[in-house]
Amino acid sequence: MFPLWKWIPAKVAHALSPIGLTIYAAFKGSDQSLVWQPFDWNGIHFPNRLGIAGGVDKNAQHILDWQSLGAGFIEIGTITPEPQTANPGKIIDRLWGQKTLWNKMGFPNLGQSEIFYNLKAAQSECRLAVFANIGKNRTTSNQDASEDYRILTEKFAPEVQALVVNVSSPNTSGLRDLQSGTELKNLVEKVVLAASNKPVLVKLSPDMSTDQLELAVDASLSAGAKGFVFTNTTLDRESYPQFPKEGGLSGSAVALRSLATLKSALAYLGERRKGLLIVSAGGVLTAQDIKERISVGADLVQVYSVLVFEGPSFFQKVAQEFSA
Repeated sequence: MFPLWKWIPAKVAHALSPIGLTIYAAFKGSDQSLVWQPFDWNGIHFPNRLGIAGGVDKNAQHILDWQSLGAGFIEIGTITPEPQTANPGKIIDRLWGQKTLWNKMGFPNLGQSEIFYNLKAAQSECRLAVFANIGKNRTTSNQDASEDYRILTEKFAPEVQALVVNVSSPNTSGLRDLQSGTELKNLVEKVVLAASNKPVLVKLSPDMSTDQLELAVDASLSAGAKGFVFTNTTLDRESYPQFPKEGGLSGSAVALRSLATLKSALAYLGERRKGLLIVSAGGVLTAQDIKERISVGADLVQVYSVLVFEGPSFFQKVAQEFSA
């Protein structure tokens, strides 16, 4: 039935997907975790290496659905202190045949209070590690951004297993400027201080030069970050000129860039990689992609766009591939 989804306009499908997910999980979900290549890090257990990326469950409304469908961990958000709507105008489109997704959402979410409530409501039944992806409101200047991140860290650190500092979305004006060395170090230091020993990961862009990536890695580590998410969506339009210049591309459009960034970062880290949590996201569309990211050196892998194109049964399909 899922291929019928392709005939629904992207924005309508996006709006209906939470309802569809809940119905699908009610019929196809399981009380048992899918276990393949289990992994432990920093006292956190992952029954398998595959989770949802930030942006899938923005408001922490479907934690138990994703758990029942076989996710190995869950990242909620991106969360901002105050509720905010999506950017104006068209915010999502897709190329079904190329498995490429375009979005210009810009952190639409219910805000920290409502998301905190949803998270707490799911905790008694949640067996999985939950990461909180945090960002700034679009009305907050970069000069004041660290305060947004600090507020969110203090709110969510006691309730989640790790925090993900999102400074790499292309859909909030000026956000990526926070990836520069000095700005990033100052921001991450404040998050680490507020996190009360909960690990802090930094999510970076696939569009940085080698020098920019290395500076961002150094700044994050010197500030106390314990890992990275490589990567967010891309602004590259070389093969997809039909999309607006604004907004990020995910799915197949970012696959090569994301993989290259992962390889480059790991090579640069060298011995410093030991003890860090490395998460790969971007362009993961098959079980083989997951195997490749793990073989390159990622500890965990996240998906977003493939859930649009393949549906929420993807976790079960991957588990079968790894168990074969």
